[in-house]
This record gives sequence, structure tokens and C-alpha cells, in this order.
Amino acid sequence: MFKEMLESIIERTEGSLGALIMGTDGIAVEKVLGEAGADANLDVAAAEFTSLVRSAQRAGIDTGLGGVRELVVSLEGSILIMRLLSRDYFVVLALNANGNLGRGRFELRKAELKLSKEFAV
Repeated sequence: MFKEMLESIIERTEGSLGALIMGTDGIAVEKVLGEAGADANLDVAAAEFTSLVRSAQRAGIDTGLGGVRELVVSLEGSILIMRLLSRDYFVVLALNANGNLGRGRFELRKAELKLSKEFAV
């Protein structure tokens, strides 16, 4: 189920490099990487950005602004969109620098609605 969901996100989003479901412990639950995504070690990059997700969650709660829903990180060579499924899990979509950011955000929101029940604690 998870793999098919990630494949669907990639197919529908122009410029996708890969998609992953990650735990906030840095371990991938599932991943689908295109050739460019595998070459770029996206699974390692997603694990590294887990600390950013945890820090943003703490900052939102500590300031009283609430929990994180989505993070977008724009790098020179790619864009990472991270959408939280629960307190402990999130989905990541990596796009090339010219990828369709709006469509990627839309697809991750749809995935969140479908997957949040699976990751409810």
C-alpha cells in the first residue's frame, strides 16, 4: 500500500526524484527513488533532514504556534517537501530544482489524508 502511494505521488508530480515515508527516528518506512534520486542518496538526505523536522516540531509547540504540518526546503539542486502524517512519521517528496512544487504539495496533502489513519498513535 505505501509503495503504491509513493509511486503515485512520483508519477503525478513533474520533476520528482523520489518519495519516502520516514520516522522521526531517521529510519525509512518505505521509499521509492528514481535513478536521479538514488544517485543523489535521497534516503540519506531524508534521514539528515529528520532533525530539522524534530526541531521545527519543538519550536512550534514551545512557542504555542502548534505542531508542524509541512516543511519545504529549497536547495540549489533540489526541493524537499516534508508533510507530517503524525507526531512520529512524515512523508518526503524530493523534486529537481525545476519540479512542480504546487503539485507536489497537493499530492502530499492527499497522501496525508489517506495515510494519517495508518500512522495514528
